[in-house]
Amino acid sequence: MRRGALALVLVCVAIAMLAFASAAAADGGAEPGSRYLALGDSVTFGYRESSTQPPPNYRDSSTFKAYPGLVGRSMHLRIANAACPGETSSSLIDPNAPSNGCENSPGSEIGYRDAFPLHVSYKGSQLAFAVGFLKKHPGTRVVSLMIGANDLFRCQTTTPDACTSKSEQDATFNTIERNVRRILSAIRNKADYDGQIVLVHYYSLDYNSAFVNAVVRRLNDTMDAGAKGFHAAHADGYGEFRRASAHSGNSPCKAGLLTQLSNGGCGVHPSYSGQGMLALAVERVIRR
Repeated sequence: MRRGALALVLVCVAIAMLAFASAAAADGGAEPGSRYLALGDSVTFGYRESSTQPPPNYRDSSTFKAYPGLVGRSMHLRIANAACPGETSSSLIDPNAPSNGCENSPGSEIGYRDAFPLHVSYKGSQLAFAVGFLKKHPGTRVVSLMIGANDLFRCQTTTPDACTSKSEQDATFNTIERNVRRILSAIRNKADYDGQIVLVHYYSLDYNSAFVNAVVRRLNDTMDAGAKGFHAAHADGYGEFRRASAHSGNSPCKAGLLTQLSNGGCGVHPSYSGQGMLALAVERVIRR
């Protein structure tokens, strides 16, 4: 091939690569240096129970490591983790709504935010912060959302039947679906965000339990239903935990994916290894 022809080919390849990169960015693809906004509850925050060893330092939020930070480190993204331990789908929208420990908790008007710092500081709701953040940083390319588990935990705590009746469960799941729709509508329309949205699916605490698995799958399906029409993908945290637990009797606890408590049992939050599984699920979606 002549030198001039080779140069022309290289120019055409370079133009094609630039066009591909531009198209990827327009479709929401994350590039090194772009921003990633994480929304959610204690799992996204990286919360650990007080009885884990060594004891967590709640006054230093930087000591809590979670999947958004792992994704950011791996993909060289700038992370803003707005998650709050105990956040419900309702309190994420309205800080005065019933929470499960973030702004308030059953029987108390004091929440985690009143006593300890979050990863990022803001007033008002997590959703209001998200909309403001996206308007201020239009180059944000990834927003993830993991919410709804605390709606179920609060239902367990506040209902006479511990949320075992079909009517209580249906009402809770309907609320989650409606709130996810409101959250994503605000992100797409109020914030005018056109990048990737990733719903992070919850994991089961015990893959041997048909009941637990059914509840978690319904929660994940409910998030997906609320996200219809907003061009959201899902990160399969449920599947990643299940595969990682397969050689440990299908137990995330025995597999070391859950926080290890001082009494020898496990908590409900991911360990560092468990956070790694969630990060892997998110990265699979972002890298598509």
